[in-house]
Amino acid sequence: MPDSEEEIYSIMFSSLKHPARRKILRMLAKKPMTFSQMLEALGVSSSHLTYHLENLGELVSRQETGEYRLSTFGAASVETMKVVEEAPAVRSKHGFPLSLKWRSLLAILVIAVVLFGSMSYVQYASLNQLSGEHELLESRYAQLLSWSASADNAITFIQDVIQIDIAAYHATLLSDTVEQRTDLGGVVEEILRYSLTDSESKIDVVLRFRNQMLSWYRIYLLEGSPIYAEPQPQTILGIAGNLVQRFSSFEDASYLEDMSNVLALVNEGENVEITEGNIKLKVSIDGGDGTVQWLYTENGVDFLPKSLTLTFEDGVLQEISDGWFLLKIGSTEVNIDMDEAIEIARNAAEGFSWTADGEAVSDFVVLDEPASALFHPTQREEYLTLIPYWEITFNLDKVYPGGVNRIGVGVWADNGEVRRIRTLSG
Repeated sequence: MPDSEEEIYSIMFSSLKHPARRKILRMLAKKPMTFSQMLEALGVSSSHLTYHLENLGELVSRQETGEYRLSTFGAASVETMKVVEEAPAVRSKHGFPLSLKWRSLLAILVIAVVLFGSMSYVQYASLNQLSGEHELLESRYAQLLSWSASADNAITFIQDVIQIDIAAYHATLLSDTVEQRTDLGGVVEEILRYSLTDSESKIDVVLRFRNQMLSWYRIYLLEGSPIYAEPQPQTILGIAGNLVQRFSSFEDASYLEDMSNVLALVNEGENVEITEGNIKLKVSIDGGDGTVQWLYTENGVDFLPKSLTLTFEDGVLQEISDGWFLLKIGSTEVNIDMDEAIEIARNAAEGFSWTADGEAVSDFVVLDEPASALFHPTQREEYLTLIPYWEITFNLDKVYPGGVNRIGVGVWADNGEVRRIRTLSG
C-alpha cells in the first residue's frame, strides 16, 4: 500500500489524467475483468496495458483468479470522475460554468470525502484504543492506510468478538480475495488474511465472509500466544459463552442468542449432548482441547452443515465455523436407513467404471467390509437447501489404475436415489 496520504493522492491524480487509465477504472467499476478481457476492450498492446496497470498502482488489485478489481481508492477515483465529467456544469455567481481549475479543486474535495469517509469507522475504533498516545496513533494510522473499507467487518470481529488487542500488534493485510460462488447459488465470498506481529507474539488470522456475514475464522499461532485486550476466562466453556454473546452483538442474529441460552445449561467439566427446540448442543472437552458445537435438528434428523462450531487447542480458540445463517432445511424425511443406503450404493457400484491412462477400468473388486456410511445432508435442486443424504465409501481389494483404492457413492436418504459415484484415492 502507499506509504503516505500524499502518495495516494499522487497515484489517483496521475491516473485520472490519462484517458486509457480512466477507461480501465470505469470498466472495473462495472465488474472484475481479466487481463485478456481488458486487452480486447481497450484495443491496445499487451505492453501498453501492463504499463497502465502498473501506473494505476493501489487503485486496482489482482485476485488469485487472475481478475482485476477496484480497491477502495480506485472506487474513490471513479466517484471523482463521475462528479467532474458526468454532473451538469456548475455555474459561478456570475452565471458562467466553473473553469477546469475549479472543477479540479472540486474533484480533490470529493476524493478527500470518499477516502476519509471509507476509513472513518476504523479510525474511530483505533483512536479510542490508543488513549491519546502519539506514537501509537502514528503506527495505527499507517495500518489504517493498508486496510480497505471492505475489511471493516474483519477488523471489528477480531477486536470486538475475539478480543485480540490490535493496538499491540503491527498488522498487515496479506490478501483479500472476493468471488461469487456459483456452487452456492451466487453467494459472494470474501476471504481476508492478516499477519499480526509483536516482539513476543506472531499470528496469522484468516476470516471468510459469505454475503457479508462471517462464516469461518481461523488463527494460526506462529510465535507466542495471542495478546488480548481483555482478560479471558480460564475454561473453554467460559470462553465459548462470552464469545457467543459478543458474536450475537456483532451479527445481530437471533439464533446466536438461543445458542447462548442452551450453553448456559451446561456445567463446567461436563461432556454433554442436549437438545433444546431445534438446537442440539454437543460439548467435548479434554483439558485445554475441545469442541463446542450447536447444530440444527428437526424430527430426529441432525443437519450438521447447518451448525456453529468452536474449536479449541491448548485453551485458545482456534477456529469458528458458522453455516447456520446461510443454509435452509428442505426436507426432514429419512426413508432410507444406513443398511439400506449401503445396499443401494453397493448395487450402484457394480456397474461403475472409470478411465485411467486412456483405458476404461471396470473389473474391480469391492470388499465386503468395512464400508463406511456418513449421514451428511447436502443441497439438491435448490441452492443452500439441505436434503438428508448418505455418503457411502467402499474399500477395494487393491490399488487400481489412477491410484484408485476406494469408491464413494452418494444416496439420497429421502427417496433412495443415487446422486453420484466417484473414485477415491489415498
